[in-house]
Order: sequence, then C-alpha cells, then structure tokens
Amino acid sequence: MMRPSRRALIVGGAAALVAGPASAQNVAGFAANRAGTGVADHAAFDALLARRARNSRDGVVRVDYAGWQGSSADRAALNAYIADLSAIRPQSLTRPEQFAYWANLYNAVTIDVILDAYPVGSIRDIRSGVRPGPWRRRVATVEGVDLTLDDMEHNILRRGWTEPRVHYAVNCASYSCPNLPLRAWRGATLGPSLDAAARAYVNSPRAVRFDGNTLVVSSIYKWYAEDFGGTDARVIAHLAQHAAVPLRTRLQAVTRIGRDTYDWALNATPRG
Repeated sequence: MMRPSRRALIVGGAAALVAGPASAQNVAGFAANRAGTGVADHAAFDALLARRARNSRDGVVRVDYAGWQGSSADRAALNAYIADLSAIRPQSLTRPEQFAYWANLYNAVTIDVILDAYPVGSIRDIRSGVRPGPWRRRVATVEGVDLTLDDMEHNILRRGWTEPRVHYAVNCASYSCPNLPLRAWRGATLGPSLDAAARAYVNSPRAVRFDGNTLVVSSIYKWYAEDFGGTDARVIAHLAQHAAVPLRTRLQAVTRIGRDTYDWALNATPRG
C-alpha cells in the first residue's frame, strides 16, 4: 500500500527489482490468466480474525496486536497459515480463489510483519532499508519465488485483475485503509464480499467527505487514480456507484476532487 512512484507502476514493477532475486518475469507469472479447479482452506485465518479483530465504533476494524503478539499459540497459528498458503501452487486454484489467495496472503503477512515490530505507531515506522514501510522487503516465498508485499499487491493482484476493488481487499494496517475483513476472502463469495467492502469504505469519512463544498477523498483515489478510471470524473463515478444516499446525491453534483488525505496511524485496538 506504499504510495507508488511512477517507477513503481511500470510493468514488472520497480518494487520487485529493489527487493532482489525475484525476477519480474517470475512474479508476472503469478498474474497470468491461468487457473485450475482447486480451493484453498482459510478456516485458520477466520479463527484468528475472530479472536483478534473487531469492528470499532468509528467503523474501523481494529486489531489486538498486543494480545496477538503475547499469544504464542496465535503467533504459531498465523505462521502455520502463512506456511500452508505458501505451499500451494496458486494457479492450481480457480481464478476467483487465486484472487482470494493473494489478498489473504497479503493481509496475513502484513499482520505478521506488524507483530514482529510491535509496538509501533505506524506501519511506516517499519522500514525497507532507508524507505518507510515494509513493502519492499521479501516477506513470503511461493513456488520458490521470494515476494514482497508490493509484488503481491501491484505486480500480481493489480496486474492480474483489472479490478479497482483490489484496493478494498488488501489492508495496510492503517486507520485510513479499507478495513481488514473479519473473515478471510473466498472465491465463492468474492464478488459480493468485495462490493460490501467497497460500500463500507466509500461511505466512511475516511474515504469520502465534504469540507463545505470541497470533495475530500482518501489518497488511495489519487495514488491509484488510473485503477478507478484515471480522471476525477471517473473516480467520482466509482464513488457514487458504491455510495448511499445522501452521499451519492452530493457526489453526482460535483465534477472534481478538491484534495486528498491519508492517516497512517496503526489500526490497533486502543490500549487502556
């Protein structure tokens, strides 16, 4: 979820080049439109999310990182889930299952990275060399290919699926990010689940609000504007598609985005 430079959005991805051995060709292979008939088991992730993630009153799904870090059983269960996913050949899965696989792997690995560093105030406090954030670290190995979080998001999910709802599927452990799902993604329910996630985010002031007559949006819609149509008008149309009344009515009456904003504070359960 790192704010991308122009170089990072080039096909093949600067992120993969910075990270090291994983070649752009190998990473791009995971994005190719090839599929089998398999289905992955995400029950272990469901159980962990049920114990450690909660929807708070401000609409943000908060994660009990402190409790999770202090539980050797839950740390081991998360590591086992990541290892089980890493042992799967993704393209043996159906195409929707592949999307769910990569989104779940991204979210699980992000949580694991936070737990390794906790307590931190922001994911940006965890660095990849001199760069803020862990997104360029090699954090998972699938079919012998070492992958970064940027690989999973930009070079596999965004490249392999022409799908703006990718941005509602991956969670960067931050206040302004679309919520971490309370259940793992699954291919069989992917479309409705992504629509629900889009609605939940768009109708949150973290994503869209008006300051007087000025439309203020999450920086996601500026950083990745091309995924949502490439112009203010098309981004606004995407937002209106998922907005509830009266927000939809207000969106249909504007033609430009005034400014964007993003809060990188950690999506942690407040500690007493």
